[in-house]
Amino acid sequence: MKRSQQLALASTLSFVCFNGFLLFAQTPATTPPSSSQAGTPPAAASNVMIEQLKNPNASTRAKAARELGRAQDVSGLPALAEAVSDPSDKVRREVVLALAQMHQPEVLDALVKATQDDDEEISVLAVQSLVGYYTGNVPTPGFTGFVKKNWQRAKGHFSADTTRIDPGVYVDPKVIAALDATLKSTQSIHASCEAAKGLGILAARSALPDLVAAAHSSDEALSIESLNALSKIKDRSAGPRLLDLLDSPNKEIKQQASVTVGILRTAQAAPKLRYIFENDSDPKSQERAMEGLAYLGDAASIPVYTKALGSADKDIRTSAAEGLARARDPKVLPDLEKAYAVEKDAETRLALEFAMTSLGRPDYLIDLVNELSSRTRGDTAQPYLIELARISGFLPKLYPYLQSANADVRKRLCTVLMFGGDQTSLAQLDRLSHDPNSDVAAQALQAKSGLRARLAAAGTASDENSP
Repeated sequence: MKRSQQLALASTLSFVCFNGFLLFAQTPATTPPSSSQAGTPPAAASNVMIEQLKNPNASTRAKAARELGRAQDVSGLPALAEAVSDPSDKVRREVVLALAQMHQPEVLDALVKATQDDDEEISVLAVQSLVGYYTGNVPTPGFTGFVKKNWQRAKGHFSADTTRIDPGVYVDPKVIAALDATLKSTQSIHASCEAAKGLGILAARSALPDLVAAAHSSDEALSIESLNALSKIKDRSAGPRLLDLLDSPNKEIKQQASVTVGILRTAQAAPKLRYIFENDSDPKSQERAMEGLAYLGDAASIPVYTKALGSADKDIRTSAAEGLARARDPKVLPDLEKAYAVEKDAETRLALEFAMTSLGRPDYLIDLVNELSSRTRGDTAQPYLIELARISGFLPKLYPYLQSANADVRKRLCTVLMFGGDQTSLAQLDRLSHDPNSDVAAQALQAKSGLRARLAAAGTASDENSP
């Protein structure tokens, strides 16, 4: 399901992109010189471009900034930082794009300044570049303006944009402050939406009050993007402050709030979510209410979950199975087995396997683990296994699968241990860090680092529900 992909991709895309970008940043640039620089020593070519940043012609200055970014020559950073104040919008845009290509701490101050640019597009690019500094997902040269359909309806971001940094990644406080200031600015709603998204990706707990306020914005896009961010930060204290949004006259906001309060384990939301599910005339609102209930695993909702196993809507059936998995009442096993016997949808069958494994039926664990190698369902099986790994006594049942002959399974289990493992998992990851498959070995090293950081922060409410 979409939310399952959200959890899984949040824990995979973030470190893959981040570490891949770090590796790229540490590798000397091999981009061929432009035709204007052919035959010119690299240092001399850079000096020429730096000088051309002061050329009276704006097009020449813009081209110089673009070439410096393409070359990723850090000697041009001071000049590019100064050019953030260039009078030409076209030049400043190319300057921000150039700075985004350079993974150096020196770019942060310049990009922070650019977030305050009067030009909306430049401000948005600066926000994206600051976030991309930590994820590796940066705007690239040749970026030619907004694709408005990608941001006017922020509801699509809730399930599609799942990037989140790994545990232990240090984010400079000035970056969070700049994004927070942009979030609160009334200058550009698009920039505010991008800032909200960035604060979620960077797990900026300090921005919680402002994100809660933004979730109550009259602008639908900003409200939904802020709810999305809060679902990534996973600070449970925000949940009660979002309950009123379950009565929002805007159905899109109500639907996203239904999911967010569930992700934040807001127990007080259960009665309202049950009411929406059972009485709302909008099918999507019913789906989202059941999704929120599924995250809660509310004991009082067990009859609702059980009945919903027979729904004609496969998303509702899947959520119902997940809710029963988290409620963990073994009395519903017969209902789950009956549903499993007739279920045809692969995603829903996976949720039922998750539920039965959670309730103590170990014979379905092998099916969950094998799905890790599936291109279509691996992103669903992985978060299920993370949740199971957190159940007391479950990890020893999982460790034998670390010897799977399938490298994709071993690789994804590294991520499972990063987010669901304990101290005993460090030795397992250490062994996998010497795996003959280089991808598995690299993933194990990353997971070991992330697990150590997560264990160091153990005891926080948000950690319990990450990724």
